This record gives sequence, C-alpha cells and structure tokens, in this order.
Amino acid sequence: MTTKNLARPALFMVILVVIVISSWEIYLRASGFTLSYDDAAPQWSAQRAQVYKSPQAATVFIGSSRIKYDLDIPTWKKLTGRDAVQLSIEGNSPVPVLLDLADDPGFHGRLVVDVTEPLFFSSMPEYNKEPAGNVSYYKLETPAQKAGYYLNHVLESQLVFLDKRFLSLNAQLSRLPVPPRPGVVSMDNIPFPPDFYKVSSDRQTYMDDRFVRDTAQQHAVQNIWAGFLNMAAHAPPPPPNMVPDVLKSVTIAVNKIRARGGQVVFVRTPSSGMFWDIEQKAFPREKLWNALLASTQCQGIHFMDYESTRHFICPEWSHLKPQDARAFTKALITLLPASFVKH
Repeated sequence: MTTKNLARPALFMVILVVIVISSWEIYLRASGFTLSYDDAAPQWSAQRAQVYKSPQAATVFIGSSRIKYDLDIPTWKKLTGRDAVQLSIEGNSPVPVLLDLADDPGFHGRLVVDVTEPLFFSSMPEYNKEPAGNVSYYKLETPAQKAGYYLNHVLESQLVFLDKRFLSLNAQLSRLPVPPRPGVVSMDNIPFPPDFYKVSSDRQTYMDDRFVRDTAQQHAVQNIWAGFLNMAAHAPPPPPNMVPDVLKSVTIAVNKIRARGGQVVFVRTPSSGMFWDIEQKAFPREKLWNALLASTQCQGIHFMDYESTRHFICPEWSHLKPQDARAFTKALITLLPASFVKH
C-alpha cells in the first residue's frame, strides 16, 4: 500500500480522534466538571524548586491536606506581595519534607508547618511514603521529565478530561465496588466526590461550589472520615517512644533551619464536628501541641486561641470551604511574624 493510499485513512483517524476527544470534553464541561491539575510528584517537584527564592519573596508551607485547602494563595499573594510555595501533601505527614528542607543548605527561608496530629505524630510508614517519594523524585528528576511536566501542565490548563484523579481510566476502574483487602488502605481508592477535590496550578486544593451547596456530598465525606476515626479508635496503642522520637527529629530539623537564618512557625488549622471532638480526646493539646512548641522553641498558632479563627465550621469536619479559606488566610497573615508576610 502506497503512502498516498494511507493518507486518507490516516486523516480519517485524526478527524475521528478529534471528534471523540472534543465530544468527551464538551460532555464533561456540560456536566459541571471543571479544570483540575494532577497533583503528583512532578507538580510537587516544580514547587519544591521554588524554595530558594529570597525569604522576602516567598513563604514555604508544608503540612497535610488542611493547609492546602485553608491557605488561599491568591489572597496570600494579594495581601503580602509574596509567593506561597505549597509543599503540603494530602493524607501524609509533613515530617519527611521538613527533614529534607533541614538537610538542604540552600534553604534558609520562612517555613510554616501545619500540624494535623493524627498524621504528624504517627509512626505509620504509610504516612511517610508519598512525601519521601516526592523528595526522591525531585532529587532525581531528569530534564525530559521536567519538559514532560511543563507540556502536560499547559494541556491541563485547557482540558477538563485530563483530570487524572477522577476522569482517567485507572480512576474509573479504582472506583468500582471492589471489597477492600484487610489492612490495605489507599487514599487513591477512597471514593471522595470529585467536587470535593480540585487542585489549582500552584497546588492549592479547594472544594467546588457544587460540593459547598450539596450536603449529600458533604455527608459522604463525613462518612469516610468516620470510618477512619473508627479504625483509629480500634487500632493498637502507639509505641511509647513514638511522640518523643518525632519531637526529637523535628527539633533537630528546626534547629538546622534556624542555624542558617531561617524561621519556622507551627500552625494548627481548623477542624470541627466529630473530627475535632475525637482529636481533642485522642491527641490532647497539652501532650502534643504544647510539647512540640516547647521542644522546638517555635511560635505556634492554634486556631482555637484566636477570635478570628476559632469560629470556622468545616463542611465535612476537616477542611474549609473557599470563602472561609480566604477569611482564614487574612486572619493568618495578621498572626504570623512580620518577617513571614512583609517585604
């Protein structure tokens, strides 16, 4: 078969592919889906590279999911004139990222560490795996991988169907009703509603307006949290040296950053409802939060200590809706040291 004979079917296939992709994109947008970026290691790595900016130009944030929802980056930039380098990772401990920054002689900036006690003080390796993987990816990332990330980033800014977490084939397969295996827990396979989890180009996570309005979706996420809290309640007690070991490693890391002229502040972002009730009982402030501040000699900002932050109600008990995230960010700016928010 000659090249001329192949040209027509090749053109037909191109047209067919364009029609199929366009139809899928139009359908998703008509169904209310919006743009969301893949928040995997390449995107985290791109943010990690920003920590070397002048301390007067950027503030770095690490933590779990709460600070990713609760810090509204556009509000932060508008009011401080600084970039917010978001390195938090949902469902994971920030300690591996803290240790990485502490061991990096090039980092001497301002660091805000969000503390979600069940994750921060945990000894479970599952809560360290993804942060450690992201750190490794950053250190080993090749030029080809970087180029692929930036190309994909451009495409993601235009096409809804590239939402890997909820709209890819693997995502659809993972949401099939397959009974969980005993002892196997994966955040990727938990059936969170798509409207609960949207990611911006700078790694801010936020709830879609549909989630904020839909109490059924909120209850669905509350049920997920209730399952986790129930598992935690029946889990064996942690080893007695767990908290001292965490405090020791965190204190050493903070001292390394401080020795280079950097600054560290710990933040306890809001939770409410059943989550807050159980957190108070299972992770008492005087044994964990107060001990953390005493060990590191850092300033701590606990949401319950301030009129401007203690009133927030999380729709699903654990994260703020966008409107409240903007208000919380404004309040946080007034509570942080001036060196974190002013040029």
